[in-house]
Amino acid sequence: MFTGIVQHVGRITAAAPTPAGVRLTLDPCGWSHEPARGDSISVSGTCLTVVEARPGAWSFDVIPQTLARTTLGSVAAARGVNLEHALLASTPMGGHIVQGHVDGLGRVASVETSGQWRVRIEPPEEAARFIVAQGSIAVDGVSLTVADAATDGAWFEVALIPETLARTTLAALVVGDAVNIEADHLSKLIAREVARQMALRPSPSGRDG
Repeated sequence: MFTGIVQHVGRITAAAPTPAGVRLTLDPCGWSHEPARGDSISVSGTCLTVVEARPGAWSFDVIPQTLARTTLGSVAAARGVNLEHALLASTPMGGHIVQGHVDGLGRVASVETSGQWRVRIEPPEEAARFIVAQGSIAVDGVSLTVADAATDGAWFEVALIPETLARTTLAALVVGDAVNIEADHLSKLIAREVARQMALRPSPSGRDG
């Protein structure tokens, strides 16, 4: 579990095919965190398990399902990635609950940098119905507040403050970029329970079905 408060920006240095998918290696670029083998790290919003950690080189095995659902499937060497270690009991909850289980890929539709920095994103179908204005969203692992959202789920917008732009990779986004989207976990739980309760209600005729 994570909070979506990015702690450092690292850099992908290698992505080598393996029988199980891809062995991804990154340079934490001076981050003071020292993970052990088996620890969880959020890499641009994707929860990955450390399989090897050497100074300047952390490695992770990425399976085909993760490659298909996230930007890690098209990752290139030298790409910057947002990093966060797993939530600890002492970690301030400055963001929101982020699982690191990406719902799918969003697509940057527009970037407005005049005055307020605002990004419009077209979300994946899997996440669209959980996105509401003033709700929480994780974009490439960054906890953000939804500034506005289309009622039909076609798009949502986030406003980026200077601190976020300085400490994450989001300042580099351009139109057409793919981003990892994870909708608010609490919204998913509520929607699932509502759907379950509705399914249990008797039909208007008094008969189930």
